[in-house]
Amino acid sequence: MDVIQSRQNPLIKTCSKLASNRRERLKSGLSLLDGPHLLAAALDAGQVPHKVLVAQGAAHKPEITALIARLSVSTVYVADSLFVELSELESSSGLLAVWPIPAPPEPLRAGLVLALDGVQDPGNVGAILRTAAAAGVEQVWLSAACADVYSPKVLRAGMGAHFMLPLIERAALPDLLQAFAGQRAVTALDGSISLYAADLCGSLALVMGSEGQGVSAEVLALANLRVRIPMRAGLESLNVGAAAAICLYERVRQSAA
Repeated sequence: MDVIQSRQNPLIKTCSKLASNRRERLKSGLSLLDGPHLLAAALDAGQVPHKVLVAQGAAHKPEITALIARLSVSTVYVADSLFVELSELESSSGLLAVWPIPAPPEPLRAGLVLALDGVQDPGNVGAILRTAAAAGVEQVWLSAACADVYSPKVLRAGMGAHFMLPLIERAALPDLLQAFAGQRAVTALDGSISLYAADLCGSLALVMGSEGQGVSAEVLALANLRVRIPMRAGLESLNVGAAAAICLYERVRQSAA
């Protein structure tokens, strides 16, 4: 097999930029899928990568050879010492795919939408996307202050949720919420009711705020429902990923009742 050995190879340069630079991802419309699990999830969803890179030492792993057999695009082999420089994982997965970021959908005006207002931790964003996919969310809006939803870190934390959810990044949340015909709910302490006393059925846009500041004042002003999660005295808040899961599954519970 032919094996790329040089950092000066154009494909290696491109992948290095995609791994670390949001501007490059925005400019090119591409990102990196790191590992067999993500590539398998993309293929299962009918999404085809532009190119796949495999570490020379991983070329004969059964999981990777099975995926290569499913591909209609070329596979490029990379020297192990060079491949590890492209991945942020402590233990190299042995596989990277250059993946075209889907075009954003038209914003929904009804249905079940989850909006993230300044959620900055990549692990939290990815975990929330996994929960959203499981809970039947139809679309996710992410404000410009959120972590880059198509960064390798968020993609890994999402564990395939990106391929199941229509996503709008850098969303103008106030504009989208104003156009939304259903209920606009935010998590807040002031002027709120218990989550378990709120009617979450029907069209709902649920907004989760940033880890530190919560929902922005502009978004808060547009809410027609403020909810809080009951907690033991002395605790101010939950991790935003946990809070999103509690809220979304209360919606699931009410919808199934």
